[in-house]
Amino acid sequence: MKRIDFVMVLRIALGGVFIYAAVPKIVDPVAFAGSVAAYRILPYFWNYVAAAVLPFLELICGVLLVLGIRVRTGALIIGALNLVFMVALASAIVRGLDIDCGCFRQGGEKTTPWLALARDAVFLAMTAAVLRYERLRAG
Repeated sequence: MKRIDFVMVLRIALGGVFIYAAVPKIVDPVAFAGSVAAYRILPYFWNYVAAAVLPFLELICGVLLVLGIRVRTGALIIGALNLVFMVALASAIVRGLDIDCGCFRQGGEKTTPWLALARDAVFLAMTAAVLRYERLRAG
């Protein structure tokens, strides 16, 4: 597979993952706010603000990547989000919190912070590959 095809597959897959992650959070923002609150990082009010804003940001950036529009912008925001998610997960691990990451679905089977951290590291690597290709293509 050519490099360009591989990076396009990475870009579309990454965008699809973020679209898939955003939809259940948009459908049930109160449950997502509970997942955000479980991290015990933000004050009460800001848990709801984060739950209202993050899913739409994920959705918009995912759509940008899938459609190939403003790829660099979408990938930069997704990379920044992944870094924030990884810091929050690491904080939960260090503080010994036994919580669900709240990444894809609210309720149901729990995803451990360690598994979510590893998954986010893969997403961050995918984002870096997309950004590197975009920089080389533009340069």
